[in-house]
Amino acid sequence: MTELDIDFVRSQFPAFAQPALQGQVFFENAGGSYTCGQVIDRLHRFYTERKVQPYGFFPASRAGGEEMDEAQTRLAALLNVETDELSFGPSTSQNTYVMAQAFAAMLSPGDAIIVTDQDHEANTGVWRRLAEHGIEVREWHVDAEQGQLSTDDLAPLLDGPVRLVCFPHCSNIVGQENPVARIVAMAHAAGAVTCVDGVSMAPHGLPDVAALGTDIYLFSSYKTYGPHQGVMIVRHALADRLPNQAHFFNAGTRTKRFTPAGPDHAQIAAAAGVADYIDTLYSHHYGTDANAGDAAHRGRSVCALQRAYEDKTLAPLLDWLRGRNDVRILGNDHTDTATGRVPTVALHTARPAAAIATDLAAHGVMAGAGDFYAVRTISALGCDPKAGVLRLSFVHYTSANEVEQLIRGLDATL
Repeated sequence: MTELDIDFVRSQFPAFAQPALQGQVFFENAGGSYTCGQVIDRLHRFYTERKVQPYGFFPASRAGGEEMDEAQTRLAALLNVETDELSFGPSTSQNTYVMAQAFAAMLSPGDAIIVTDQDHEANTGVWRRLAEHGIEVREWHVDAEQGQLSTDDLAPLLDGPVRLVCFPHCSNIVGQENPVARIVAMAHAAGAVTCVDGVSMAPHGLPDVAALGTDIYLFSSYKTYGPHQGVMIVRHALADRLPNQAHFFNAGTRTKRFTPAGPDHAQIAAAAGVADYIDTLYSHHYGTDANAGDAAHRGRSVCALQRAYEDKTLAPLLDWLRGRNDVRILGNDHTDTATGRVPTVALHTARPAAAIATDLAAHGVMAGAGDFYAVRTISALGCDPKAGVLRLSFVHYTSANEVEQLIRGLDATL
């Protein structure tokens, strides 16, 4: 397979050329990625040329609406879903909240849902509150050693009136990709629908949502090199059953019925830059016209490049960490795509995590410490959420040299 051209990739991100960031290596990408130049260019153009109410009667207004539509159409194609199955919201947390309100109106007392303790709180807390409506909430627990979810443990939870299963595509703490298609098949066989939080997985390659089979898929474009938006997929069969959450006159428009707030026009339009970026990578690596052929194929191809490069770049870090007796790697400590390990590495440390992150900054390493809204996960793994964990997260634009700088910084601070 063609290997990722890391120099070309980094040339697409203006942050790497900024004087203020020289010598700094970025290892808190799970909290938000750098923005690619294609998105910045589109955002700048919208604010300077299209900053009027879109979908109107004059050229600047029409152009603004067309760019918003372009973002929706192209991202949906990359994700392999219908255009009107994708909608934008201010954040994934907000989108999930709206979906929970819709389910609260559709479910009946005595119905059951399943949540996990591997989730970011945004994809578990709002669902758990459905208990206030008489909904039974069942918890799918991680194992206490590595924080993994087992489908063997899911099977008995699906007995009875289960209507919804909510789980992450990937944990933002243990960095573990879950077997989404298998879990979805189990849920569907039991008569339930599924909601998958893809926030921690999408930065490592946009998924083929149709292949996953899930009814709802959510992620944040600011973690996939784009603007601060939440992207939500709701497949037709479910969207048409759920009650409208927007203005009554938007009930018949799938792209609006789950977005009660007015859209951020500029950021939606700029999200098309994410598609520009993926097509640019595809064209550069495969030497073909990125505007021809199947968008979902291009997305899958670029995703494979990203994952292979990340596996190779992550391996030296995990090898070095395994050799120490003063840190515990949360999750499995091996790397290859087959294990589903992504380069989000959380560490339980002897020294306070915040102190280590502070010291790392003096070595030019930008890392994070805390609970990362995964209090339940950290607690299940035997860590103190108040003390938090040290999280080192990166993506496909992180170079091998930057990982070496991280290791040197860790060696000096641990």
